Amino acid sequence: MAKKETKAQATVQVPASYVPTLKKVYKEEIVPALVKQFSYTTVMQVPKLVKITINEGVGDATQDKKIVEEAAAELSMIAGQKAVITSSRKDISNFKLRKGMPIGAKVTLRDVRMYEFLERLIRVTLPRIRDFNGIAEKLDGRGNYTLGLKEQVIFPEIDIDKNPRIHGLEITFVTTAKTDEEAYALLKEFGLPFKKHNK
Repeated sequence: MAKKETKAQATVQVPASYVPTLKKVYKEEIVPALVKQFSYTTVMQVPKLVKITINEGVGDATQDKKIVEEAAAELSMIAGQKAVITSSRKDISNFKLRKGMPIGAKVTLRDVRMYEFLERLIRVTLPRIRDFNGIAEKLDGRGNYTLGLKEQVIFPEIDIDKNPRIHGLEITFVTTAKTDEEAYALLKEFGLPFKKHNK
C-alpha cells in the first residue's frame, strides 16, 4: 500500500492523519533503544533524522541542457517530490563550465516524504544492487552521512529503456546527532545496511 501512495505523492496530498511506518518505528523502537545505548537522561537528547538530500550531477549537461532536465525529471520520480536544477557557482575552464550553467539536480526531503523514501531505499532499492554486501560506514565528523550510488537505474521508478543514460547520485542523511557514533547508531536502527565489521 505504501508504494502506491508514494508514487502519487508528487501530485496528491498525503492525508494529515497519515504516519509513515518508519516514523512510528522511530518513536516506538529507536528512541528507547538509543536511550538505553547512550544512557540519555531525556528523550530530547535522542538524535533525529532531520532531512535527506539527493544530488545528481550530470557532467554531460554542459553540452546539452536537455540532459539536466531529464535528470531532474528522473530525480523527481525517485524522490516523489519535484527536484530543482542546480547550477555552477563559478567558471571552470577545464570543464568548459561557466557560472550559472546547469550541472545537475537536487531534492530535499523532510518528514513524510523523507521517511517514505528511506523505507523504499532500505527495503527495495539497495537490495537490487548486484553483489550487494552493505554500505560504507564513514560519516562526516558532524553526525551526517553521505551515501554514493553509481547508477540511478537501481531505483525501480527508473525505466532503463526510457532512460539509457547512467548517472551517479549522492544521498545525504542530515541528523541532529552530536557525534558520528550516535548518528551511526541512529541510521543503523532505521535499517541502513552498513557493512559488518571484520574483527
